[in-house]
Amino acid sequence: MRSTRALIARSRGRRAALAATGLAATLALTATACGPSEDKASDKPDAAASQESGGSDAGSEGGNSELPGQLADKLKEHGIDPDKWKNGAWKNWDKDDWLRESKDFVNPVIAGLWKPERMKKAKDPDKTIAAKDASADQGATDPAPTPVRAKPEKTPYHENAAPVGKIFFDSPEGSMVCSGTIVKDPRNPGKSNLVWTAGHCVHAGAEGGWYRNIAFVPSYNDLGKSEAELGTATSQEVAPYGQYWADWVSTSNEWINEGGPTGGAGATHDYAVMHVKPEQGGKSLEETVGNALDVDFSAPPTQTVSSMGAWGYPAAPPYNGLIMHKCVDKPGRLSLSPSLPTMYRIGCTMTGGSSGGGWFRAVGGKTKLVSNTSIGPAENTWLAGPQLGRGAEQVYDMMSKKYGSQ
Repeated sequence: MRSTRALIARSRGRRAALAATGLAATLALTATACGPSEDKASDKPDAAASQESGGSDAGSEGGNSELPGQLADKLKEHGIDPDKWKNGAWKNWDKDDWLRESKDFVNPVIAGLWKPERMKKAKDPDKTIAAKDASADQGATDPAPTPVRAKPEKTPYHENAAPVGKIFFDSPEGSMVCSGTIVKDPRNPGKSNLVWTAGHCVHAGAEGGWYRNIAFVPSYNDLGKSEAELGTATSQEVAPYGQYWADWVSTSNEWINEGGPTGGAGATHDYAVMHVKPEQGGKSLEETVGNALDVDFSAPPTQTVSSMGAWGYPAAPPYNGLIMHKCVDKPGRLSLSPSLPTMYRIGCTMTGGSSGGGWFRAVGGKTKLVSNTSIGPAENTWLAGPQLGRGAEQVYDMMSKKYGSQ
């Protein structure tokens, strides 16, 4: 079985040409024609419509190619020359240089690093889990779901799935990509800079540390252009709202201490929240894009949920990471161990690159993020995501409280 963790893909930068129309865009997973239930996800999003010790938090300050004094001092504390870091020393992944602890996170903006061609060349490392890792039933694993073929999202994305975007980052294996979702900041209504994704999209887990040069591109490839068409596309056509660099990141201690490049370890707590700042400009992410989603931490049992939808940018074959896709299905249960929380599972053919993408459900016509893509089988027939309970809420609340207003 294969996880969609730590995925990679392609991309390109682009900016505010469509921002004005995007301000009015919203995402609402509306009721479908399948019945009158109040809890269902639609395959047609409607444009109208932990305590700190429980998570890993850390910070840096954004900027242009110059490193702010606070960040420069932080790098110096670890014996890293700020100028050398900015000019390429970040490529050194020796064990002593791979910052791991929550207080060690640094992610200075390196202006112009994520150019369209560099995004495009980012690759997709495969991630697998052995079949035995997902066989610990203990009464909490439902039969494997029937595969649901992923459908391309309608374009322009800023009108149909505005909060969804791609996350780019650098790892020892090269440039990589995940998916992410803009979520609301309860302490900064209407002005959120928070992005939800998977823990493995920001931190390597037990054997590594924080990834570097982490940036979020909302509504990437807004018009769904082909690879050939993107070859001559402007940056505005690739990233209508620009790039947003993570200056603070939080993930679970479980992921940091247990997560790995293969297997299901850490998957039940494989979530993360990023606080981002624009590479250029001053408005918040939510103000610029025009939408952000609530997060549902009630961890509803699968029996009470008629459907969930997963959104993301699958990059491993047969996909190429350029087009946003979605799957909608009734969730089932997946148990990796009787001692761990049960995960949600839906049928879906999305592959690597969709990792970290949000799972949504609609209750009473209101869309909420309820999980994120974490793992899946090598056959690409289903996806699984963590239930977001108290631990996830603590990470989220800490990010809002400590960094939201920055």
